[in-house]
Amino acid sequence: MAASPSTARAINDRLALRLLQQEGPLTAGQLKQLTGLSRPTVADLVERLTAAGLIAVVGEAGEQRRGPNAKLYGIVAGRAHLAALDVRTEGVAVIVSDLVGEVVAEASLPITGDAGTGPAVEQAVALVERTAKEAGADRLHTVGIGAPGLIDPASGELRDSTQLPEWHRRLVAALQERLPEARVSVENETNLAALAEQRDGAARDRDTFVLLWLGHGTGAAVVLDGALRRGASGGTGEIGFLPVPGTRDLPSATDCAGGFHSLVGAAAVAELAAEYGIDAEPGVEPVAAGAVRTAASAGRDSAGARFLDTLADRVAVGVASVVALLDPGHVVLGGEVGQAGGEALAARVRDRLAGLSPLPTEVHPSALGGAAVLRGALLTARDRAQNDLFGTPDH
Repeated sequence: MAASPSTARAINDRLALRLLQQEGPLTAGQLKQLTGLSRPTVADLVERLTAAGLIAVVGEAGEQRRGPNAKLYGIVAGRAHLAALDVRTEGVAVIVSDLVGEVVAEASLPITGDAGTGPAVEQAVALVERTAKEAGADRLHTVGIGAPGLIDPASGELRDSTQLPEWHRRLVAALQERLPEARVSVENETNLAALAEQRDGAARDRDTFVLLWLGHGTGAAVVLDGALRRGASGGTGEIGFLPVPGTRDLPSATDCAGGFHSLVGAAAVAELAAEYGIDAEPGVEPVAAGAVRTAASAGRDSAGARFLDTLADRVAVGVASVVALLDPGHVVLGGEVGQAGGEALAARVRDRLAGLSPLPTEVHPSALGGAAVLRGALLTARDRAQNDLFGTPDH
Protein backbone atom coordinates (compact mmCIF):
# COMPACT_ATOMS: atom_id res chain seq x y z
CA MET A 1 0.00 0.00 0.00
CA ALA A 2 1.36 3.42 -0.95
CA ALA A 3 2.32 5.79 1.84
CA SER A 4 -0.02 8.68 2.57
CA PRO A 5 1.19 12.15 1.53
CA SER A 6 1.88 13.11 5.15
CA THR A 7 3.87 9.92 5.76
CA ALA A 8 5.83 10.42 2.53
CA ARG A 9 6.66 13.99 3.56
CA ALA A 10 7.84 12.78 7.00
CA ILE A 11 10.05 10.14 5.39
CA ASN A 12 11.55 12.68 2.97
CA ASP A 13 12.13 15.23 5.74
CA ARG A 14 13.87 12.68 7.92
CA LEU A 15 16.04 11.49 5.05
CA ALA A 16 17.14 15.06 4.29
CA LEU A 17 17.86 15.81 7.95
CA ARG A 18 19.93 12.66 8.33
CA LEU A 19 21.98 13.61 5.27
CA LEU A 20 22.57 17.09 6.66
CA GLN A 21 23.63 15.53 9.95
CA GLN A 22 26.06 13.12 8.28
CA GLU A 23 27.40 15.27 5.43
CA GLY A 24 27.16 18.77 6.86
CA PRO A 25 25.61 21.72 4.98
CA LEU A 26 24.28 20.91 1.50
CA THR A 27 22.66 22.80 -1.35
CA ALA A 28 19.20 21.90 -2.61
CA GLY A 29 20.86 20.41 -5.68
CA GLN A 30 23.08 18.20 -3.56
CA LEU A 31 20.07 17.08 -1.52
CA LYS A 32 18.30 16.21 -4.78
CA GLN A 33 21.28 14.17 -5.93
CA LEU A 34 21.76 12.33 -2.64
CA THR A 35 18.07 11.62 -1.96
CA GLY A 36 16.99 10.87 -5.52
CA LEU A 37 13.94 13.07 -5.00
CA SER A 38 12.56 15.43 -7.62
CA ARG A 39 13.50 19.11 -7.64
CA PRO A 40 9.96 20.26 -6.59
CA THR A 41 9.90 17.71 -3.75
CA VAL A 42 13.28 18.91 -2.45
CA ALA A 43 12.20 22.55 -2.72
CA ASP A 44 9.06 21.71 -0.76
CA LEU A 45 10.92 19.92 2.04
CA VAL A 46 13.55 22.67 2.30
CA GLU A 47 10.78 25.25 2.71
CA ARG A 48 9.00 23.05 5.26
CA LEU A 49 12.12 22.36 7.36
CA THR A 50 13.16 26.01 7.25
CA ALA A 51 9.72 27.14 8.42
CA ALA A 52 9.92 24.60 11.27
CA GLY A 53 13.23 26.12 12.39
CA LEU A 54 15.12 22.86 11.87
CA ILE A 55 17.39 24.05 9.05
CA ALA A 56 18.66 27.45 7.88
CA VAL A 57 20.89 28.96 5.21
CA VAL A 58 24.46 28.80 6.55
CA GLY A 59 26.42 29.98 3.52
CA GLU A 60 26.91 29.60 -0.22
CA ALA A 61 28.60 26.91 -2.28
CA GLY A 62 31.57 27.82 -4.47
CA GLU A 63 33.63 30.98 -4.55
CA GLN A 64 31.91 32.62 -7.50
CA ARG A 65 28.39 31.22 -7.28
CA ARG A 66 25.43 33.29 -6.19
CA GLY A 67 21.67 32.88 -6.13
CA PRO A 68 19.14 30.37 -4.76
CA ASN A 69 20.93 27.30 -6.13
CA ALA A 70 24.11 28.20 -4.26
CA LYS A 71 22.51 28.39 -0.82
CA LEU A 72 23.93 25.93 1.69
CA TYR A 73 21.43 24.56 4.19
CA GLY A 74 22.47 23.19 7.56
CA ILE A 75 20.79 21.91 10.72
CA VAL A 76 20.07 24.63 13.29
CA ALA A 77 22.43 23.23 15.92
CA GLY A 78 21.25 25.60 18.64
CA ARG A 79 17.65 24.42 18.35
CA ALA A 80 18.28 22.11 21.30
CA HIS A 81 20.98 21.39 23.86
CA LEU A 82 21.84 17.99 25.25
CA ALA A 83 23.77 16.77 28.28
CA ALA A 84 25.71 13.57 28.80
CA LEU A 85 26.87 12.32 32.20
CA ASP A 86 29.43 9.71 33.18
CA VAL A 87 28.60 8.75 36.77
CA ARG A 88 31.33 6.89 38.65
CA THR A 89 31.66 5.74 42.25
CA GLU A 90 34.07 8.60 42.89
CA GLY A 91 32.49 11.44 40.93
CA VAL A 92 30.68 12.65 37.84
CA ALA A 93 31.65 14.18 34.50
CA VAL A 94 29.28 16.10 32.25
CA ILE A 95 29.34 17.53 28.75
CA VAL A 96 26.75 19.74 27.08
CA SER A 97 26.40 19.79 23.31
CA ASP A 98 24.23 21.29 20.62
CA LEU A 99 21.78 19.30 18.52
CA VAL A 100 24.43 17.98 16.12
CA GLY A 101 26.64 16.78 18.98
CA GLU A 102 29.22 19.57 19.07
CA VAL A 103 30.45 19.87 22.66
CA VAL A 104 30.12 23.44 23.93
CA ALA A 105 30.86 22.99 27.65
CA GLU A 106 32.22 20.30 29.95
CA ALA A 107 33.07 19.83 33.61
CA SER A 108 33.76 17.17 36.21
CA LEU A 109 33.51 16.92 39.96
CA PRO A 110 34.88 14.41 42.49
CA ILE A 111 32.29 13.19 44.96
CA THR A 112 33.69 11.38 47.97
CA GLY A 113 32.03 8.43 49.64
CA ASP A 114 31.49 10.34 52.87
CA ALA A 115 29.61 13.21 51.22
CA GLY A 116 26.21 11.70 52.07
CA THR A 117 23.46 10.84 49.61
CA GLY A 118 21.61 14.18 49.67
CA PRO A 119 24.69 16.42 49.33
CA ALA A 120 26.16 14.14 46.66
CA VAL A 121 22.99 14.35 44.55
CA GLU A 122 22.85 18.15 45.01
CA GLN A 123 26.49 18.54 43.94
CA ALA A 124 25.93 16.45 40.79
CA VAL A 125 22.70 18.24 39.79
CA ALA A 126 24.27 21.65 40.43
CA LEU A 127 27.20 20.66 38.20
CA VAL A 128 24.82 19.86 35.34
CA GLU A 129 22.99 23.16 35.80
CA ARG A 130 26.23 25.19 35.88
CA THR A 131 27.58 23.46 32.79
CA ALA A 132 24.34 24.05 30.89
CA LYS A 133 24.45 27.72 31.86
CA GLU A 134 28.06 27.96 30.70
CA ALA A 135 26.96 26.48 27.36
CA GLY A 136 24.30 29.16 27.00
CA ALA A 137 21.49 26.59 27.19
CA ASP A 138 18.24 27.99 28.56
CA ARG A 139 17.00 24.42 28.87
CA LEU A 140 18.19 20.92 28.17
CA HIS A 141 16.17 18.86 25.74
CA THR A 142 17.70 15.46 26.55
CA VAL A 143 20.00 14.13 29.26
CA GLY A 144 21.78 10.80 28.81
CA ILE A 145 23.45 9.18 31.82
CA GLY A 146 25.98 6.38 31.92
CA ALA A 147 26.36 4.59 35.26
CA PRO A 148 27.69 1.29 36.61
CA GLY A 149 25.10 -1.26 37.64
CA LEU A 150 22.10 -3.01 36.14
CA ILE A 151 19.35 -1.21 34.24
CA ASP A 152 15.87 -2.69 34.65
CA PRO A 153 14.76 -3.45 31.06
CA ALA A 154 11.10 -2.95 31.98
CA SER A 155 11.35 0.42 33.76
CA GLY A 156 14.63 1.73 32.34
CA GLU A 157 15.75 2.57 35.88
CA LEU A 158 19.02 1.83 37.64
CA ARG A 159 18.43 -1.19 39.87
CA ASP A 160 19.32 -1.16 43.55
CA SER A 161 22.77 -2.52 44.30
CA THR A 162 24.60 -2.73 47.59
CA GLN A 163 27.89 -2.28 45.72
CA LEU A 164 27.04 1.18 44.36
CA PRO A 165 26.51 4.53 46.12
CA GLU A 166 22.88 5.34 46.84
CA TRP A 167 23.27 8.76 45.21
CA HIS A 168 23.57 7.08 41.81
CA ARG A 169 19.96 5.92 41.93
CA ARG A 170 18.68 9.18 43.44
CA LEU A 171 20.44 11.28 40.78
CA VAL A 172 18.16 10.30 37.91
CA ALA A 173 14.99 11.28 39.77
CA ALA A 174 16.59 14.50 41.04
CA LEU A 175 17.62 15.57 37.53
CA GLN A 176 14.14 14.87 36.22
CA GLU A 177 12.64 16.93 39.04
CA ARG A 178 14.99 19.89 38.53
CA LEU A 179 14.82 19.68 34.73
CA PRO A 180 11.14 18.85 34.18
CA GLU A 181 11.21 19.62 30.45
CA ALA A 182 14.20 17.37 29.75
CA ARG A 183 14.03 13.74 28.70
CA VAL A 184 16.29 11.96 31.19
CA SER A 185 17.45 8.38 30.68
CA VAL A 186 20.13 6.11 32.17
CA GLU A 187 22.11 3.27 30.61
CA ASN A 188 24.81 0.92 31.85
CA GLU A 189 28.23 2.50 31.30
CA THR A 190 29.70 -0.51 29.50
CA ASN A 191 26.78 -0.63 27.07
CA LEU A 192 27.30 3.04 26.24
CA ALA A 193 31.02 2.48 25.75
CA ALA A 194 30.23 -0.32 23.30
CA LEU A 195 27.83 1.89 21.33
CA ALA A 196 30.52 4.57 21.09
CA GLU A 197 33.16 2.07 19.98
CA GLN A 198 30.75 0.74 17.36
CA ARG A 199 29.99 4.21 16.02
CA ASP A 200 33.40 5.88 16.29
CA GLY A 201 35.97 3.45 17.66
CA ALA A 202 37.56 0.02 17.55
CA ALA A 203 34.34 -1.80 16.56
CA ARG A 204 33.31 0.70 13.90
CA ASP A 205 30.57 -0.66 11.64
CA ARG A 206 30.67 -4.15 13.20
CA ASP A 207 27.29 -5.81 13.77
CA THR A 208 28.60 -8.40 16.23
CA PHE A 209 31.24 -7.89 18.92
CA VAL A 210 31.85 -7.87 22.68
CA LEU A 211 33.39 -5.04 24.66
CA LEU A 212 35.17 -6.20 27.81
CA TRP A 213 35.39 -3.39 30.36
CA LEU A 214 38.52 -3.52 32.49
CA GLY A 215 38.53 -0.76 35.07
CA HIS A 216 37.42 -0.19 38.65
CA GLY A 217 34.73 -2.74 37.88
CA THR A 218 34.56 -5.53 35.35
CA GLY A 219 31.80 -5.88 32.79
CA ALA A 220 30.98 -6.72 29.21
CA ALA A 221 28.64 -5.34 26.57
CA VAL A 222 27.27 -7.69 23.96
CA VAL A 223 26.23 -6.54 20.49
CA LEU A 224 24.80 -9.31 18.30
CA ASP A 225 23.49 -8.80 14.78
CA GLY A 226 23.48 -5.04 15.26
CA ALA A 227 21.49 -5.06 18.50
CA LEU A 228 22.70 -4.40 22.04
CA ARG A 229 21.63 -7.36 24.16
CA ARG A 230 20.51 -6.63 27.72
CA GLY A 231 19.01 -9.95 28.81
CA ALA A 232 15.81 -10.77 30.70
CA SER A 233 16.83 -8.85 33.82
CA GLY A 234 19.28 -6.40 32.26
CA GLY A 235 22.24 -8.50 33.40
CA THR A 236 23.85 -9.50 30.12
CA GLY A 237 27.56 -8.84 30.46
CA GLU A 238 27.87 -9.18 34.25
CA ILE A 239 31.09 -11.06 33.58
CA GLY A 240 32.59 -10.11 36.92
CA PHE A 241 30.48 -12.91 38.43
CA LEU A 242 31.79 -15.51 35.97
CA PRO A 243 33.30 -18.49 37.85
CA VAL A 244 36.80 -19.02 36.48
CA PRO A 245 39.89 -20.99 37.50
CA GLY A 246 42.56 -19.16 39.43
CA THR A 247 40.36 -17.54 42.07
CA ARG A 248 40.33 -18.39 45.76
CA ASP A 249 36.56 -18.82 45.98
CA LEU A 250 33.38 -18.91 43.95
CA PRO A 251 31.29 -15.76 43.47
CA SER A 252 28.00 -15.35 45.30
CA ALA A 253 24.73 -13.69 44.37
CA THR A 254 25.80 -10.56 46.25
CA ASP A 255 29.56 -10.55 45.75
CA CYS A 256 31.67 -11.08 42.63
CA ALA A 257 34.91 -11.31 44.65
CA GLY A 258 35.28 -14.99 43.77
CA GLY A 259 34.60 -14.50 40.07
CA PHE A 260 36.44 -13.12 37.06
CA HIS A 261 36.44 -9.66 38.69
CA SER A 262 38.83 -10.92 41.38
CA LEU A 263 41.41 -11.60 38.64
CA VAL A 264 41.12 -8.50 36.46
CA GLY A 265 39.40 -5.79 38.52
CA ALA A 266 41.47 -2.68 39.27
CA ALA A 267 42.38 -3.83 42.79
CA ALA A 268 43.56 -7.21 41.52
CA VAL A 269 45.58 -5.62 38.71
CA ALA A 270 47.24 -3.18 41.13
CA GLU A 271 48.08 -6.04 43.49
CA LEU A 272 49.56 -8.07 40.64
CA ALA A 273 51.63 -5.07 39.49
CA ALA A 274 53.05 -4.69 42.99
CA GLU A 275 54.13 -8.34 42.96
CA TYR A 276 56.19 -7.60 39.86
CA GLY A 277 57.52 -4.32 41.24
CA ILE A 278 55.68 -2.19 38.68
CA ASP A 279 55.07 1.36 39.87
CA ALA A 280 52.68 3.86 38.32
CA GLU A 281 53.37 7.57 38.15
CA PRO A 282 51.56 8.90 41.26
CA GLY A 283 48.44 10.99 40.78
CA VAL A 284 48.35 10.82 36.98
CA GLU A 285 45.70 8.09 36.62
CA PRO A 286 44.29 5.17 38.64
CA VAL A 287 47.03 2.90 40.00
CA ALA A 288 46.02 -0.17 37.98
CA ALA A 289 45.86 1.72 34.67
CA GLY A 290 49.09 3.56 35.40
CA ALA A 291 50.92 0.31 36.17
CA VAL A 292 49.64 -1.31 32.99
CA ARG A 293 50.67 1.71 30.91
CA THR A 294 54.15 1.61 32.43
CA ALA A 295 54.45 -2.11 31.72
CA ALA A 296 53.18 -1.75 28.13
CA SER A 297 56.12 0.52 27.33
CA ALA A 298 58.72 -1.73 28.98
CA GLY A 299 61.21 -3.99 27.18
CA ARG A 300 60.47 -7.57 26.15
CA ASP A 301 62.50 -9.23 28.90
CA SER A 302 61.53 -6.84 31.68
CA ALA A 303 59.39 -7.29 34.78
CA GLY A 304 56.77 -5.19 33.00
CA ALA A 305 56.58 -7.69 30.15
CA ARG A 306 56.21 -10.58 32.59
CA PHE A 307 53.47 -8.69 34.44
CA LEU A 308 51.58 -8.16 31.16
CA ASP A 309 52.01 -11.84 30.31
CA THR A 310 50.34 -12.84 33.58
CA LEU A 311 47.60 -10.26 33.21
CA ALA A 312 46.91 -11.47 29.66
CA ASP A 313 46.62 -15.04 30.98
CA ARG A 314 43.92 -13.85 33.37
CA VAL A 315 42.02 -11.77 30.81
CA ALA A 316 42.12 -14.55 28.22
CA VAL A 317 40.30 -16.94 30.58
CA GLY A 318 37.26 -14.65 30.67
CA VAL A 319 37.44 -13.81 26.97
CA ALA A 320 37.60 -17.51 26.06
CA SER A 321 34.37 -18.11 27.98
CA VAL A 322 32.62 -15.29 26.14
CA VAL A 323 33.89 -16.53 22.78
CA ALA A 324 32.76 -20.10 23.48
CA LEU A 325 29.21 -18.92 24.21
CA LEU A 326 28.75 -16.10 21.72
CA ASP A 327 31.35 -16.47 18.94
CA PRO A 328 31.46 -12.66 18.47
CA GLY A 329 34.49 -12.70 16.18
CA HIS A 330 35.71 -9.43 17.69
CA VAL A 331 36.51 -8.40 21.28
CA VAL A 332 37.41 -4.87 22.35
CA LEU A 333 39.37 -4.36 25.58
CA GLY A 334 37.91 -1.20 27.07
CA GLY A 335 37.99 0.70 30.33
CA GLU A 336 41.04 2.39 31.82
CA VAL A 337 43.08 -0.81 32.01
CA GLY A 338 42.17 -1.96 28.52
CA GLN A 339 43.12 1.40 27.05
CA ALA A 340 46.35 1.59 29.07
CA GLY A 341 47.41 -1.88 27.92
CA GLY A 342 46.89 -0.91 24.29
CA GLU A 343 48.09 -3.25 21.60
CA ALA A 344 50.72 -4.75 23.93
CA LEU A 345 48.01 -6.29 26.14
CA ALA A 346 45.56 -6.97 23.29
CA ALA A 347 48.17 -8.89 21.30
CA ARG A 348 49.01 -11.08 24.29
CA VAL A 349 45.32 -11.83 24.91
CA ARG A 350 44.84 -12.58 21.21
CA ASP A 351 47.74 -15.04 21.20
CA ARG A 352 46.52 -16.85 24.30
CA LEU A 353 42.95 -16.96 23.01
CA ALA A 354 44.15 -18.68 19.84
CA GLY A 355 45.40 -21.52 22.03
CA LEU A 356 42.21 -21.70 24.11
CA SER A 357 39.50 -21.49 21.44
CA PRO A 358 39.04 -22.89 17.93
CA LEU A 359 36.89 -19.87 17.01
CA PRO A 360 38.78 -17.12 15.16
CA THR A 361 38.52 -13.91 17.19
CA GLU A 362 40.11 -10.51 16.78
CA VAL A 363 41.14 -8.71 19.97
CA HIS A 364 41.81 -4.97 19.88
CA PRO A 365 42.22 -2.22 22.47
CA SER A 366 39.61 0.49 22.84
CA ALA A 367 40.07 3.44 20.53
CA LEU A 368 38.16 5.75 22.89
CA GLY A 369 39.23 4.55 26.34
CA GLY A 370 37.72 6.31 29.33
CA ALA A 371 35.97 8.84 27.08
CA ALA A 372 33.81 6.10 25.58
CA VAL A 373 31.07 6.30 28.24
CA LEU A 374 30.53 10.05 27.80
CA ARG A 375 30.68 9.65 24.03
CA GLY A 376 28.10 6.86 24.13
CA ALA A 377 25.82 8.87 26.43
CA LEU A 378 26.06 11.86 24.10
CA LEU A 379 25.35 9.77 21.00
CA THR A 380 22.24 8.23 22.55
CA ALA A 381 21.03 11.61 23.81
CA ARG A 382 21.57 13.13 20.36
CA ASP A 383 19.70 10.29 18.66
CA ARG A 384 16.76 10.64 21.03
CA ALA A 385 16.60 14.41 20.62
CA GLN A 386 16.79 14.20 16.85
CA ASN A 387 14.14 11.49 16.75
CA ASP A 388 11.88 13.77 18.76
CA LEU A 389 12.58 16.99 16.87
CA PHE A 390 12.97 15.54 13.39
CA GLY A 391 9.99 13.26 13.73
CA THR A 392 9.71 9.68 12.57
CA PRO A 393 7.92 8.33 9.49
CA ASP A 394 4.94 7.10 11.52
CA HIS A 395 4.32 10.53 13.14
